[in-house]
Amino acid sequence: MNRALMTALAAAALVVSGGSTTASASDAPPRTTHGPCQYAQTPDELAARRVPLPPDPRHTPSHGTVDMSVRTSQGPLPLRLDRAKAPCTVQSFVHLARHRFYDRTVCHRLTAYPTLKVLQCGDPTGTGEGGPGYEYKDELPVDLPPAPSDPTGVRRLYGRGLLAMANAGPNTNGSQFFVVYADSALRPNYTVFGTVGAVGLKTLDKIAAGGIEPTSQDPAPVDGTPVLRTELLSVRPSCRP
Repeated sequence: MNRALMTALAAAALVVSGGSTTASASDAPPRTTHGPCQYAQTPDELAARRVPLPPDPRHTPSHGTVDMSVRTSQGPLPLRLDRAKAPCTVQSFVHLARHRFYDRTVCHRLTAYPTLKVLQCGDPTGTGEGGPGYEYKDELPVDLPPAPSDPTGVRRLYGRGLLAMANAGPNTNGSQFFVVYADSALRPNYTVFGTVGAVGLKTLDKIAAGGIEPTSQDPAPVDGTPVLRTELLSVRPSCRP
């Protein structure tokens, strides 16, 4: 596979597919919260699990961190969410965790491209098409260094241990997220909102070492379902945020 094609594939690998659900019979306009985050219902992509819109206070917490206890079938995956980097994203993630949206969901995607090595989770359907029934704005990173593997300087280094949102284009964040198990090169189009703890990196290394499920079309894929089934058993704030 030539480098140009590899780069193109890697750049597209974190796009969330559009949902296959259809809107209800109601023609009512989607509801949107009135705070700074403006969480908006997506009637054309219904929630994979019923959950209300997140709270959207005028003064959204924008400093400090929130520690999340994440138990998976492959080991612990502790996360530290950074409100200063992405207050609306952190607010949404904690909201979904408190409503048990992530519990008993499978991480559906593992990538092993030379320039993209992530585990993607957060879809209760396990298909890559599910979400919470709402979307919200990007909070894109501005402090990531250039990726050494990209001589054009366009891509940025999403370093080992970063936690970021997957999306389907600008301002389409929902519930799907990815964790980086090895340095990766991406356009800075994905909101970074935290990091994985040291114990969690060991869990990620175990999952990555297990490889990706082969298919009839590709006996040695670099993108697909992890061989080691990784289920998020529970996702909870480990202390009061």
